Amino acid sequence: MKLVPRPRPKPDWILDGLTTAVIALDERLCVTALNSACESMFGVSRRLALGQPVAEGVPHFGPLRERLQQSLDHALGFIERELRLSRNGDPPITVDCTVTPYVGGKLPGLLLELLPLDRHMRISRDELMLAQHQASRELIRGLAHEIKNPLGGIRGAAQLLEREFPDSEHREYTRVIIREADRLQNLVNRMLGPNRLPQKASLNVHEVLEHVRQLVQAEAPEGVSFLRDYDPSIPEVVADREQLIQATLNLARNAVQALAGQGVVTLRTRTRRQITIGQQRHRLVVLLDIEDSGPGIPPALLDKIFYPMVTTRADGTGLGLPIAQYLIHSHGGLIECRSRPGCTVFSMYLPLEAPL
Repeated sequence: MKLVPRPRPKPDWILDGLTTAVIALDERLCVTALNSACESMFGVSRRLALGQPVAEGVPHFGPLRERLQQSLDHALGFIERELRLSRNGDPPITVDCTVTPYVGGKLPGLLLELLPLDRHMRISRDELMLAQHQASRELIRGLAHEIKNPLGGIRGAAQLLEREFPDSEHREYTRVIIREADRLQNLVNRMLGPNRLPQKASLNVHEVLEHVRQLVQAEAPEGVSFLRDYDPSIPEVVADREQLIQATLNLARNAVQALAGQGVVTLRTRTRRQITIGQQRHRLVVLLDIEDSGPGIPPALLDKIFYPMVTTRADGTGLGLPIAQYLIHSHGGLIECRSRPGCTVFSMYLPLEAPL
């Protein structure tokens, strides 16, 4: 039996089978090849990029042109860790970049290999945030226990004094003690958050968002408008309706307060695939975005806003975001925030399917 040789795969087929983004450049730093992973990573078209200078075919590499030219001239490669590449209007992409000179036939060139790090960095950041959140909750619980016991004693003693001397001129002082003790008790209870497990049932996330929108819109100033950008194909999610409303309401009220009476709040829903939350990877999650057009969160506070008592408002308690994070975390989800002047987005991730 005569064996018929199989056709050898073309280089483009091999490159397209890689998950690492690859770009090949010629002696003029023009793109001679790039794979599908590169198209997806940088949002470029292979058909339009081929034959173009790398700074035009893949605009993210504009600032690196001189360094690439030096690498080509001296036939010296380099490795750049956690390199942030961006183009106007797009969020930056973080990669590990390896540049290797080669002699392909008669003419020299460069081979660029780009390993995306955003997902790995996000997973590490989320794990750190969840660990810090858990540690802060344990600290709060310990402090709450130490505070609530003496508060109960103070309140009880004030009540005994009030009963012992009902007509005393000092009754006003005992009432102040009782009132302030109750206020501190309520503050401690709010810091602890809900003391019950979620009562989960299937629900429509858009019904929850519409309920929250109506509540917040009724109390918002006239200069604040609301936009809705919903994906109607999102299936029902299993969650505690009251807790999900509370978490969303905290975020929506913060968005309205950040606008100072003038601006736009956008409610958005999407689905995302293959998302890792903490150490659990989920096939499908629902993404709820609450976006405002306010001045943004100062960069120094951005990594601390989910800690208790951290707030950007003079009259704020700093409890709304930690409570919202706790409620979503109890559903196996997570809240993330990104902010710049004119656009602050709080994103709630809720699993739609069991983790892998």
